[in-house]
Amino acid sequence: METNKHPKQAGATVLTVTKPSRFSRICVFCGSSSGKNPVYRQAAVQLGNQLVERKIDLVYGGGSIGLMGLVSKAVYDGGCHVIGVIPKVLMPKEIIGDTIGEVQPVLNMHQRKAEMASQADAFIALPGGYGTLEELLEVITWAQLGIHKKPIGLLNVDGYYNSLLSFIDKAVDEGFVSPDARRIIVSAQTAHELLTNLEVYEPENGTGVKSSWETEQQLGYSAKSEIAR
Repeated sequence: METNKHPKQAGATVLTVTKPSRFSRICVFCGSSSGKNPVYRQAAVQLGNQLVERKIDLVYGGGSIGLMGLVSKAVYDGGCHVIGVIPKVLMPKEIIGDTIGEVQPVLNMHQRKAEMASQADAFIALPGGYGTLEELLEVITWAQLGIHKKPIGLLNVDGYYNSLLSFIDKAVDEGFVSPDARRIIVSAQTAHELLTNLEVYEPENGTGVKSSWETEQQLGYSAKSEIAR
């Protein structure tokens, strides 16, 4: 979001002032595959560049391959901090070559999601498969319940998520999803448009579950960790 200070005299330099982002760190969900269409890879790099431009750090699933690798590398190369949260069992599969930024190993997928979510101010989903959908729908469900009020963005690259959005609209029509819950999802086709919309997003007023998401998740997984030991 930028505003220009118009000069009083012709030929004077125009000073552009960029407003600081409301977000310190955004969690990005995306595939460990790059997909078949090059536009998905371009979108991952563009999203990373937009985060850098707005001085927003990244937390993500920790992989160095696929769209995960592309978006994390773009953010890291741009000078912003990158935190990759990854289950130990997946490290040999999803981290190839040098690691990117800070890697935080965890015990399992549940702890991965809790850690990523607790460290983020907002969420964005790039194209991806089952894992991306599962992560996205979980944070949407938590927002619906009122467990958190963090903005959730869907980067609908080349209409990749059109079918999902149509399904959710059908669920609204059939009474399974409320219109307020439908508005939880902020979608756009470009990273710039999506981040601009997320900056001004305000959650719907409602009576959700009155609990601290971070405390609830961390206490639960801490207990599981002690049992695992």
